[in-house]
This record gives sequence, structure tokens and C-alpha cells, in this order.
Amino acid sequence: MVITRTPFRISFFGGGTDYPDWYRENGGEVISTTINKYCYISSRYLPPFFDYKHRIRYTLREETQSIFEIKHPSVRECLRFLKINQGIEMVHTSDLPARSGIGSSSAFTVGFLNSLYSLLGEKKTKMQIALDAIHVEQNLIKENVGSQDQIATAVGGFNKINFAKNGEIHTQPITITQEKLDFLQDHLMLFFTGLSRNSSDVAKEQIKQIPKSKKELEIMQEMVEKGIDVLSGTRKELDNFGRLLDQSWKIKRSLTNMISNNKIDDIYETGIKAGALGGKLCGAGGGGFMLFFAKPENQPKIKEKLKNLLYVPFRFEQSGTQVIFNDNKNNFY
Repeated sequence: MVITRTPFRISFFGGGTDYPDWYRENGGEVISTTINKYCYISSRYLPPFFDYKHRIRYTLREETQSIFEIKHPSVRECLRFLKINQGIEMVHTSDLPARSGIGSSSAFTVGFLNSLYSLLGEKKTKMQIALDAIHVEQNLIKENVGSQDQIATAVGGFNKINFAKNGEIHTQPITITQEKLDFLQDHLMLFFTGLSRNSSDVAKEQIKQIPKSKKELEIMQEMVEKGIDVLSGTRKELDNFGRLLDQSWKIKRSLTNMISNNKIDDIYETGIKAGALGGKLCGAGGGGFMLFFAKPENQPKIKEKLKNLLYVPFRFEQSGTQVIFNDNKNNFY
């Protein structure tokens, strides 16, 4: 049996420029971090004592004779991609709900691939696992997804991720002092809106609007460098990080009417009126988690005003996807 732990991510700036339809023509870049909330996947070769070959457990339970019968698209295509013929049992658990804008789908694919490679006894770099996850999601499942979530959740840490026109992807750790990093984290608040959505549907509309959104996406891409400049400045200047988030969110929500809705707008405005300097909806849009940047002294009021929402404390993490248990003894294959 192999158990992997893969973190979820929060993207700050540049979201939307990680779609291949954009960066293959213009290049792209984002700032994101992984957080200490995780997706856990345990995988093992299933002993041959059952009247089915594969047992897959997530929100549903699947028992099938063949890979092609598996309904979970990521499980099915990962097994096909790695040409695994043995019976597999996979169990998925998670700290946060799916379809909530924190890279949960890609964390699943990354974590499952990591577990399968370990079962096979193959060592892969985190970047290779990420690139394989991009291939599975974009080319095999054919989902409308960008390329930042797979990189972020596999590699881990607080990074600038660059997407070149030739398709190459590189990560650059954002290096600031621990004091400044703690200061930034202490100013971030995460709330669950209670709304879930299929990010692929929202992303499909965003991708369709790319030819009409060139100016907006260029501005959002420029905000990546502005965000890094803010992080390089004095601690007092970090307030501008929140203001920049506010500007970015206002541009992003204008790209398509699927990104926001009345409830999301009300949540955001409530947070701003209660003292937040800025924020954004995590992920493609339509629901999930709302992130705010607020001074610590204003956070109790924000929590009170948004007490109908679940507040989720978090910290940054650096590990990326990891095998936390590996025991391949007593296999039947």
C-alpha cells in the first residue's frame, strides 16, 4: 500500500494566463502558494479474492472488472496512461471539499499519479508528475483546465510559475524573510462560500472569451510582477498586496458572467466594508473559497459579518506532493 499527501493551493495573481490557449501565444505567469490542507490517496494492488478487479472509493464507491468501466475520469485515465493491468484499490479523503477553487481536482490527479508511480517502483520528479497530470487532465480527460494547479500542488511552496510560448513551464520560489512571510499569512483569511461548481464549465467560457479579453489578461499578467515588487518592499507596503488583489478581482469578474454572482458579490462587499483591503474568489469562479487580505485588528469584525460562512484558518506549506507511507510487501502480483 502507498499513501500520498498532496496540498491544495491558493493563486494570488495571473490566473487565466495559465490556459494553453493564452500562454502558447502570449506567455503567462502566476503567483501561487500551497497551503496546509491536503488531499490523501491510498492505493494498493487489490488481492484477487473478489468478484471485481478494481475498487475505487471517493464520494462514490465503484467496483469494476475493467479500467474502462471506471466512472471517475482521473482514476480511469491515470490507470490507462500508466498501463496498469493489475487490480487496483484506491481510497480518497480530503481536508477540503471538491469543486471549491483550491486546485482539488489537480491535487487528486497529482496525488494518484504519485501513488501509482510508487506502486510501480518508479521514481519521478515532482515536476514530471505535474507534467503528467497536465497531460492526463488536458489531453486524456479533455477538461477545460489551466496548467498552474498541477505544478503548484506537485511542487509545493510559494512560487512564481512561468508558462513559456513553447509550452515549457518553470517555477521560481518567492524569497522573502520569514518575518515578512508570517506578516503576509497573518493578513490572509479564507471563507467557504458554500457554493460548489464545475470549474471546467467556468473555464470553458473563460477560454472562449480569451480573444475578447486580451487587454484584461495582459493587465492581470502584469500584476504578477507588481505583486512581487510589493513583497520585496517594506512590511508597511505589504498593504498594497491587498489592494492589488482587489484590482485583480474586479478585472477577473468582468471576463465572464459565470465567474461571480449576486451571493459572491455580497460576500465580497461585506468583507470589504468590514475592513478587508482586498480579496478574490479562489479558482476559476462560480463558487468555492473567498480569500481576503485584512489587517489582524479588522479580522474579528470581518468574521462577525461573515459568521454564516465557514472560516478556514491556514498556513503556507512547502512540501508539495509526498509519499507518506509505502509498504509494497505481501503483494499478490
